[in-house]
Amino acid sequence: MTGAPVPVPDPRLDFRSDTRTVPDERMRAASALAEVGDDVYGDDPTVAELEARTAALLGVEAALFVPTGTMANLLAPLAAFPDPAGIRVIVGADSHMGFLEADGLRRFGGITLVTVEQDEDGLPVPGRLEALLAAGAGRPTVVCLENTSMMRSGNALDEAATRSVAGLAHRYGARFHLDGARLAHAAVALGVPPAALATPADSVAFSVSKALGAPMGALLGGGRAYVARARELRTGLGGSLHQAGVVAAPALVALGRLPELAADHATAAALAAGLRAVPGVEVLSPAHPTNMVMTRIPGLGPDACAAGLAAHGVRVLPLPNGHVRFVTHRAHGMIGVREAVGAVTAVAAAVPSRRPAPGTARPPRARNSPAGEAP
Repeated sequence: MTGAPVPVPDPRLDFRSDTRTVPDERMRAASALAEVGDDVYGDDPTVAELEARTAALLGVEAALFVPTGTMANLLAPLAAFPDPAGIRVIVGADSHMGFLEADGLRRFGGITLVTVEQDEDGLPVPGRLEALLAAGAGRPTVVCLENTSMMRSGNALDEAATRSVAGLAHRYGARFHLDGARLAHAAVALGVPPAALATPADSVAFSVSKALGAPMGALLGGGRAYVARARELRTGLGGSLHQAGVVAAPALVALGRLPELAADHATAAALAAGLRAVPGVEVLSPAHPTNMVMTRIPGLGPDACAAGLAAHGVRVLPLPNGHVRFVTHRAHGMIGVREAVGAVTAVAAAVPSRRPAPGTARPPRARNSPAGEAP
C-alpha cells in the first residue's frame, strides 16, 4: 500500500540548511559516467581522484572519503593516537560536535567529551581552554574547532584565530582537529585558499554535501599515517563503500565550485539587511559573515517563529539559542529573499508585545539540541 506523496517545500523558500541542495544535471551526468572500482580494496579511481584533489586543496598529505561529516568527526580523534583508549576531546559548548555529535563520540568512540566556553566569534575562551588542557596534561587529548562557527551565525574564523587555538593545544601536547564542514565558505569569505585555514590543524574534516552541494560525503584530511589509521577505523564503523565513484564524481564537480559560494554570501547579506529593516526583529551580526542569517522576534520562541514562517511557505531551522536560522545556497535568489522578509514581517506584526527597534544581539549559549547529522 502506497502512502500519500510527501510534499516537497519550494526550494527557493527552504532556508533550513545548505544540505537542501539537490544534484544538478552536471552532477547527475558525472555520477552516471563515473569510472568505478571498489573503494574497500582501494581501487576506485574516482574516489582516489577526489581524495587527492581534496588533500591538495586543504594542504595535507592525504584525505579519506567517508559518507558523512559526523563520521569524519568521529574518526578524527580515534585516529589521532595509535591506541584510541582513554581519549579526551575538548569541544566548544556551542559547536556542532559539542551538542549534536556528542552522543556518538561518547557512545561509539568511548571518548570523554569536555566542553569549553566560546567567545562571540566561536573561539574557545583561551583561559578556559588552557585550564582544561593543564588539568588533563599527559592524557591523550584532541582540541576541536569549528569553522565556520554555526551557532555564531556562520562566522568565519581567520588563520590567526585558528593558529592561536592550534598553538595552545600543541603547547600541552594535544592534537588539534578542525571541523571544517563549511570551511569552503570561510575561505571564500576571507579571500584565502582553504589550505591557509586548514594547515594549522593536525586533521581536518571537509564536507562536500553542505556548502558545495554534492549529494553526500565528507573527507578527513591529515598526514599519511593518520589517514591510514582512519581508513582502518572506517571499516570498523561500517563506513566503507564499494563502487563509491558514483557519489565521488558529483563531489569532484562540487570542488570546482568554490568561487560560486560568494553568491551565497551576497544573498545572505541581502536577507540580513532586509530583516534588520523589519520593526522589532533582531539579527545577529558576525564579524565575518558567510551564508547564514540568525534572527529572532522578541516575545516569540524559535519553534513558534519557525511554525509561523512555515505557514507562509518559508522554512527555517529553530535553534536552542532562541533564534531561527536561514542558510542560503545556490537555490536562493532575490525572489526568495523578498518573500522571506515579507514572511518575517507578517509573523512579527502578529506578535502583540514586541521589544522595539531592529538591531543585533549576541547569542546566548546553546544547551541542548536533538542529536543527528549536521543541520
